[in-house]
Amino acid sequence: MTNVKDIGEQGLLKIFRQYCSEVVGDDGAIMGETFSDRQMVVTTDMLVDGVHFSDHTTSPEDVGWRAAAVNLSDLAAMGANPWGLVMSVGLPPDTVIAWIEGVYRGFSECLRTYGTELVGGDTVRSPVRTLSVTAFGQVPKNQVIQRHTARVGDVIVMTGLHGLSKAGLELLLDEKLQEKLLAPMQIGDRLLAGQELVKAICNYHQRPIPRFDAIHLLHKILREKKHLSGFPLSGMDSSDGLADAIAQICRASNVGAKISWDALPIPEVVQILAGDRALDWVLYGGEDFELVLCMPLDLAEKFVKLLSSAVIIGEIVEGNQLDGLDMRSAFQHYEP
Repeated sequence: MTNVKDIGEQGLLKIFRQYCSEVVGDDGAIMGETFSDRQMVVTTDMLVDGVHFSDHTTSPEDVGWRAAAVNLSDLAAMGANPWGLVMSVGLPPDTVIAWIEGVYRGFSECLRTYGTELVGGDTVRSPVRTLSVTAFGQVPKNQVIQRHTARVGDVIVMTGLHGLSKAGLELLLDEKLQEKLLAPMQIGDRLLAGQELVKAICNYHQRPIPRFDAIHLLHKILREKKHLSGFPLSGMDSSDGLADAIAQICRASNVGAKISWDALPIPEVVQILAGDRALDWVLYGGEDFELVLCMPLDLAEKFVKLLSSAVIIGEIVEGNQLDGLDMRSAFQHYEP
């Protein structure tokens, strides 16, 4: 089996090149002119072996997809469309070539799905397999979605269910849990059971979906609702959990949140797998990569009517209370 040390850096770069745009080849990538009415958005994320992925839970192709999707999700959360990405990799010398090539296949598959491309990167020797991705996007100047613009009276909307990525991860870590999923269950518009159901739930963890569809729909609605003053959206993605997203928006906007607990959906599969911890999985499980948005009620009602996965789950209020959210349970890379 061929390893990285067997082919060296140039051999590795030769493999990577087939997954890149034609603009790759110099010290930097010429990305072209940006328009006077648009702003560039730049975001970056790292994935580290043993922290964000493992051979037990994630295939090489899924590692690559996730590396792309988590960055694309950040662009979607800003209201931006992707423009190009760069990926740098840190690899131990004994890394199997088939593994890293699988990563690039999955990465490229995700980029093709959302109409963008890989335009560069770097490679270094590292004791731990590490991927560092930077994504570039463009957004109209007057349509940037940010965290600090939530207003009292806005409602809180999530674009999809939470807790499913956590459910997928737990199924991957403990195969005995699969025995709980023998009965048919509705997943989206499909009725699944057994291994089909297990695979569908695991996909929520292994292949997250950046919600560009939700952003495009919102822009369409806003074009029709010209009476709205200014740009009425604020928000972020829920990569670190639903509760974390709500808390960060409120903190940045200097407001509080009141959660409509009866309206907050808990997926059936989460109830079955998590039992009395189901609500914790929904609030703090993380890595669902949905969007958490704040907007006026009339806009939200039109939005959730057109996007069946979206739900109004609360409202923005005065003060700094977070209505039952225990942020001590939220994910932190460096816990005290």
